[in-house]
Amino acid sequence: MKPSHVPVSLLGAAAFIVTADVRVVNPLLHIIASEFKADIGTTGIIATAYTIPYGLFQLVYGPLGDRLGKLRMMTYTMVLFAVGTAICGLAPSLLILNLLRFVTGVAAAAIIPMSLAYIGDNFAYEERQAAIGKFLIAVALGQILSTSLGGIIGDFLSWRYIFLLYGVVALGIFGLLWRFTRNVADPRKPEAPIGLKAFKPYYQLLVKPAPRLVIVTVFVEGLFFFGGFTFLGAFLKDQYSFLSYLLIGVMLSGFGVGSLIYSWSVRRLVARLGENGLIMLGGTLSFVAYLLIALVGLWWLFIPLNIILGLGYYSIHSTLQTKATELSPSARGTAVSLFAFSLFLGQGIGSAVLGLVVDNSGYILTFIISGVGMLLLSSWFVLRSRRLSPVRSPQPYAAETIISD
Repeated sequence: MKPSHVPVSLLGAAAFIVTADVRVVNPLLHIIASEFKADIGTTGIIATAYTIPYGLFQLVYGPLGDRLGKLRMMTYTMVLFAVGTAICGLAPSLLILNLLRFVTGVAAAAIIPMSLAYIGDNFAYEERQAAIGKFLIAVALGQILSTSLGGIIGDFLSWRYIFLLYGVVALGIFGLLWRFTRNVADPRKPEAPIGLKAFKPYYQLLVKPAPRLVIVTVFVEGLFFFGGFTFLGAFLKDQYSFLSYLLIGVMLSGFGVGSLIYSWSVRRLVARLGENGLIMLGGTLSFVAYLLIALVGLWWLFIPLNIILGLGYYSIHSTLQTKATELSPSARGTAVSLFAFSLFLGQGIGSAVLGLVVDNSGYILTFIISGVGMLLLSSWFVLRSRRLSPVRSPQPYAAETIISD
């Protein structure tokens, strides 16, 4: 008998490899900069080259997924992602590497938003919590293992091997997706607009104050939070030269541990604090962690502080994501894509802008800007949301929905 839908474990595998690829360069910036004889801030453009197209193409894949089938979009883009990622390992210059990361960012943009929308379409709400929980674990593991694996390869092999490895794994996932594409239903909505008409739903969302608040907030969140986070690995290597790349990778993986802690405790947190309380908790934790990283010269303190960063980030981000999934239930692919577009556009701009701060004023000011920005953002959002009464999720546990970087 044919399966009724794609296993969540397979969607999770696709999300795992994409999530791992997003952050793989963080512990390797120093090595890549040295090989291409470039500044750390300039090399950080690798992150921008990936996240800007990742964000922009959310706007394309949302309507296409609704019209042509979400599973089909994931399958076709996964093979492009696999090939592009593998070729990154052969890049002869920083410019070529940036161009290849741009291509892989374009392809990767379809995977996580389409997966979340596919889960929303194929699982009844009472079953969705368990499905998203499994999906979330894969995303968190991608964050944890990527930086650790990047550190190991940075110490013992060449940074190029990590891209070759990810390309091969992604190609295997493509094969499995291709198999299921031919055997399970992948509903299409031929009436869903494409071309310029496809942007009308985005406009209709943005002209409304409450959805606009969510979209603007997640853009600023990406700018401040990941604008600083991109350079944490390079900061550790410059500040504490005795640290190996392996140890730096393991330390950076604490961010993923923080996300797992959040996923395990979210029921109690939502029940006790509510959505606005979670937003303020996340802003406060991010502020404190970034400030201590900047001002306290103890390398071992970075380990718990990075876990706190993960907990703080997801306290804010998952709450925003919950609201985003209910902005347009009849076209979740479009709504979630607009949300992801805003997030990754903010990340790309943040990495570029704060990279200039790193090169000209140093890491300390960069992390202070990130921390203060997150605290101000959370306070502003809570004040605005109380006035506007934005979209609320129908169930408290829906705050477990997370869309990663």
